[in-house]
Amino acid sequence: MDDKIKDFKAYREKMNERLLAANNNKVIKRIFNLDTNTYMEGALSSRVKEMLGLVSSMVLRCDDCIKYHLEKCYELEVTSDEMMEIFAVANLVGGTIVIPHTRRAMEYWELLNQEAR
Repeated sequence: MDDKIKDFKAYREKMNERLLAANNNKVIKRIFNLDTNTYMEGALSSRVKEMLGLVSSMVLRCDDCIKYHLEKCYELEVTSDEMMEIFAVANLVGGTIVIPHTRRAMEYWELLNQEAR
């Protein structure tokens, strides 16, 4: 596994555990639970919801969120052609300020796809 992917996953997991364990904070736990429930199958598929999450994260310019949704999209077999259209929507909605995040998203997407080879 590429170090960038491994490091991101390890850091995210470690810090999520620390956040959820800290002071038994019910608000944090409920926010995490809402996040989990939001992306479950419903009227929209989990796959579509992850694509929406990715566009939203790109427009909001959250690199950690972008990586997370890229991983989920990869797991849900979003194709590279679909990903390029997702990037296009994010850049149209978010404007040119999203371009640097698209560059990093493209790099991470390529790393995820290299892992499969």
